[in-house]
Amino acid sequence: MEQKYKILIVDDEQSITDMLKLQLEFENYMVYTAGNAEEAMEKLSHCPDLILLDINMAGMNGIDLCISIREFVTCPILFLTARVSEQDKINGLMVGGDDYITKPFSMDELLARISAHLRREMRTRSKTKSRFSEELIIDYSDRSLYIQGHSVELSNKEFEIIQLLSMNAGQVFDREKIYERIWGIDGNGDSAVIKEHVRKIRLKFAEFTEKNYIATVWGVGYKWVK
Repeated sequence: MEQKYKILIVDDEQSITDMLKLQLEFENYMVYTAGNAEEAMEKLSHCPDLILLDINMAGMNGIDLCISIREFVTCPILFLTARVSEQDKINGLMVGGDDYITKPFSMDELLARISAHLRREMRTRSKTKSRFSEELIIDYSDRSLYIQGHSVELSNKEFEIIQLLSMNAGQVFDREKIYERIWGIDGNGDSAVIKEHVRKIRLKFAEFTEKNYIATVWGVGYKWVK
């Protein structure tokens, strides 16, 4: 059976969420709803493939919520709002939104945009399934890594650190941010754990290559060398 795409609708207008949920479920999507930012944060545990996010919510608005969740969520975020100014659209896109559709909107247009973003997301995921360089291959789906044809044995956390850095090559992550992303905010330990894991990764890489794939940015953190 084909796996259903999961969509999270965040809107404080119950009539809107009910209508969208009914229509999207008819289109064979798995739908979750939230009426405010707090509920939305809880529903993120379902790992949605796409989020429909209203901007004009009471309490934390959609712009602020998008900022809060974007570090943890990579799926497309489509803003739903009655605002129509160009600056509002720019603001929404600048904080991590992927699209912007104004109320009232055509259901056919919304469905078309959802479908287009999901297709684009699947293409991106398939492209990042593996990373190749002259001597190194990372297979993200199999969680395996090879250097010059040699399999490198890695712990789960070591691979997750490599995955985070390599899929964001060139971007600098401080140790605290890596710890939060891999272990979670409530994890037991501190950022010194990252330093030790990176040391072990480098030792394992050094058995097969002289190239340092994980660079230290002194006083900041680490980055994957492109």
